[in-house]
Amino acid sequence: MLNMTATIDEDSGFCFGVTYAIEMAEEVLKEEGRLYCLGDIVHNDEEVKRLIEKGLKIIDTEELKTIRDAKVLIRAHGEPPETYMTALANNIELIDASCPVVLKLQNRVKESFDDDKAPILIYGKHGHAEVKGLLGQTLGEAKVFTNQEELDQLDLPHKVKLFSQTTKSTKSLYGYRDYLKAKGHEVEFNDTICRQVSNRDVHLQEFVKKFDVVIFVAGTKSSNGKILYDVCKLYNDNSYFVSNASELNSSWFKANYNVGICGATSTPFWQMREVQEAIEKI
Repeated sequence: MLNMTATIDEDSGFCFGVTYAIEMAEEVLKEEGRLYCLGDIVHNDEEVKRLIEKGLKIIDTEELKTIRDAKVLIRAHGEPPETYMTALANNIELIDASCPVVLKLQNRVKESFDDDKAPILIYGKHGHAEVKGLLGQTLGEAKVFTNQEELDQLDLPHKVKLFSQTTKSTKSLYGYRDYLKAKGHEVEFNDTICRQVSNRDVHLQEFVKKFDVVIFVAGTKSSNGKILYDVCKLYNDNSYFVSNASELNSSWFKANYNVGICGATSTPFWQMREVQEAIEKI
């Protein structure tokens, strides 16, 4: 054994939106033994698997149209208006666990769209559940971009309204605002980044500096995970991304190393503890 010490970042793990959604799901599953969920409840395969074993069934929007007289959970990412219309038509009871931050953003986008004085830009990931919900507030008319190359390809008028998926990088969002202004656009700017995400960015910059090596734990589908891992790697080059303990590589470690463990807003604490236990056995 290498006699290493592994410390979990107490500020890592589920954000309040994900915690709320999972608590709601577990409450229904405990009482009824089954529950539909529209999309993965969290972008973490291990946690999804755990809940499936408790009776959760993941469905997509097409399957939702075939279900009647049932309970369906809306996850923290939120949903477009069509989902609520389908539920009403099919006598579906929605367990709405949409994150309050996401709901507030949806309302702001809808109000801005209804104002109809400038096109809406959304900095976000194409196809992401949250982005789909935002697009639904604009009848699909908002323009989504993920990087500067895509932004440059958009035919934009003088004035635009800029929003962002809540889990994107604050630095990048402000950078795109400044970039648009530098190109001569009038930008109605909306900082819609979730501060539970952006504050973790700042916290991790200091956390990772304390360790010989850092293990970042997250699901491969997590947008937030990719952003926060990049922060770890920037401030501690000996940072490694794993989805579970089985992906640990003994070559990353040396005797008496002090190891830091952290994760995304979609990473459960039990998963980080499993990684911690595995490291201490190496």
